[in-house]
Amino acid sequence: MTTRYWTASLPVGQASSASSLWSRLQESISKQAFDTALYRFNIPNLRVGTLDSLLALSDDLLKSNNFIEGVSHKIRRQIEELERVSGVVSSSLTVDGVPVDSYLTRFAWDEAKYPTMSPLKDIVDGIHVQIAKIEDDLKVRVAEYSNVRSQLNAINRKQAGSLAVRDLSNLVKPQDIVTSEHLITLLAVVSKYSQKDWLTSYETLTDYVVPRSSKKLHEDNEYALYTVTLFSRDADNFRTKARERSFQVRDFEYNPETQDSRKQELEKLMQDQDTLRSSLLQWCYTSYGEVFSSWMHFCAVRVFSESILRYGLPPSFLSVVLSPSVKNEKKVRSILEGLCSSSNSTYWKTEDEGGMAGFAGDADAHPYVSFTINLI
Repeated sequence: MTTRYWTASLPVGQASSASSLWSRLQESISKQAFDTALYRFNIPNLRVGTLDSLLALSDDLLKSNNFIEGVSHKIRRQIEELERVSGVVSSSLTVDGVPVDSYLTRFAWDEAKYPTMSPLKDIVDGIHVQIAKIEDDLKVRVAEYSNVRSQLNAINRKQAGSLAVRDLSNLVKPQDIVTSEHLITLLAVVSKYSQKDWLTSYETLTDYVVPRSSKKLHEDNEYALYTVTLFSRDADNFRTKARERSFQVRDFEYNPETQDSRKQELEKLMQDQDTLRSSLLQWCYTSYGEVFSSWMHFCAVRVFSESILRYGLPPSFLSVVLSPSVKNEKKVRSILEGLCSSSNSTYWKTEDEGGMAGFAGDADAHPYVSFTINLI
């Protein structure tokens, strides 16, 4: 998919027409930069308003464009992340069922959503408010999903850590624990290389240890987990003596109800994560289409208003969408400049000649209106 396009407009001279200018542009591109995709960018006659209102609007267009473009990229990156985590094959992003490339290159103004008789500022403000609402909704949904992921990650870290820190509940079975009025079973974490020392010394750490009561339950790369049974009244003393020998006695109380509760909590969190991820992904697909559609209408307003400021009234210009290859960018710029009137070319020098910036604040300055659309 093409990831970068130019929108541009060229002034139509008094003795010319948009159709003839379009034919000349097609012919020039075909001869000199034939691998450049070229399309008409169909902008309706919008309500111009006053020059002052256009100038005031122009000051805000660049900032608004950066905001809308940023939200578009946020949603797209979120989609890519969710698809990667879900193992879903990346699907083509669409606007009303049409791939984004096709929507842009075959753009048609939505009169029902954006009446052409509305003031340009009202259209721009309406788009800005809509995108801001979508961004706020995105933040809320991502935060909800991230919260569940964080809880699951915390549980998984406990399960994946070393025996010195991990949750031991899934390693201990009821038959491993002896509990009576006088006896208690403790769990000792022993260095992997100190197991022989443990087995030869645990019975003598205190006076009230049950002989041959230690059993190894689990072993990881660093430690081994052993049980030891002794009299309850001697438990604290045993912990102290064990610590002096670098054996760690973990606090643990086996409770079947707690075990079941943790298992149910984990299962619910996993189910919630899958549900939220699927819901967020579907929302992102839909919202990306809404944002992209609004962005293209905004770009149309931007090209229209800049063209009026640049070329004057009545509106008489040809607006196009191009996608030149990197190697042909300068050649295409030269073609576009060559199709501008000499007076415009004199006033608006090329970027390399240190010309003026566009009204809307673009860094590129050309004798024609030009903006870049970065899809990713």
